[in-house]
Amino acid sequence: MLVPITDAATLRAAHVRSLAVAADWREGAGYRQAQAAFAGAGLTARQLARRAAKLLRDDQWIGVLIEPLLAALGEDDWFQPPLRVSRDPLRIGAVLFDDPQVTISATVLSADVLASLPPAESVVVPGRLAVVRYCRGGGARLRRWQAEAITGAFSAENAAPCRPIKPLSLRDGDVLLVDGRRQASVIEAAIADIVTITATIRIDSAPFMREYAVSDGNLRCIAALDGQASRAQMLLAFLRHHGRGDAGPSLEAASRDPAYFLRWSAMREWLAIDVAGALPRLREMVDDPNEQVRRAALQMLPLAESWSPCPA
Repeated sequence: MLVPITDAATLRAAHVRSLAVAADWREGAGYRQAQAAFAGAGLTARQLARRAAKLLRDDQWIGVLIEPLLAALGEDDWFQPPLRVSRDPLRIGAVLFDDPQVTISATVLSADVLASLPPAESVVVPGRLAVVRYCRGGGARLRRWQAEAITGAFSAENAAPCRPIKPLSLRDGDVLLVDGRRQASVIEAAIADIVTITATIRIDSAPFMREYAVSDGNLRCIAALDGQASRAQMLLAFLRHHGRGDAGPSLEAASRDPAYFLRWSAMREWLAIDVAGALPRLREMVDDPNEQVRRAALQMLPLAESWSPCPA
């Protein structure tokens, strides 16, 4: 139904009504059930995934969650659902639940658009553990690949190729655990639209996502998964730009970050600010778990020692 544009007062009133429905919805049974499912401190990613699988297998839960929003849409043409929605030619998705540990989203994939896409030339290992319920499998096939685990010794320069593993036929109601820290997948051959509910575990993730070529499995590129690491790199550069000689403790802490690229970024900025202060930590980084960091530290150490006013 097309609703004519109306005055600002009407829009404000609709917004107020929408906020009230959203508040009630977050206090409702469906949302509270999701909150209860993931309550508790110190849970591991695997524990959260098991709880997510139990929740997604509950045929009643999703109905209880979204029925109040559907009812509000039916009663009020101006209702604004309290959901973050994304849309592109292939998919439309909405975030149904979001907390610091788990995000649950619903997605519809278009079979027609999938059929029009060229064969995938690359696949992405997204870096997070997820549980996916295929409410409608669309008769599709899930092609899968396995990549090496990311440890402290991982190096993009000599990363092992990913390898294909057994594909799966997607059936209505399937609930799959997808370890996106090591696995990539591509959906193909759908004969109907695919409807999924996905619980993405936000803790214990890999430090970055990886893209591999389908043809030979070789690593193409990596990208920081944690926005915090990317922001940290920017802030480290800001400290160097402003010559903050008092930033040693922050730079030292960043040089011990789990993400190897952030460790070396911190050291690079530290050397630009205070060679003498950075030198002891640089000597330690010669034994860093990551080969690229070790090699960079070995190359930089003689220069840093020559620049330092008081080399030890």
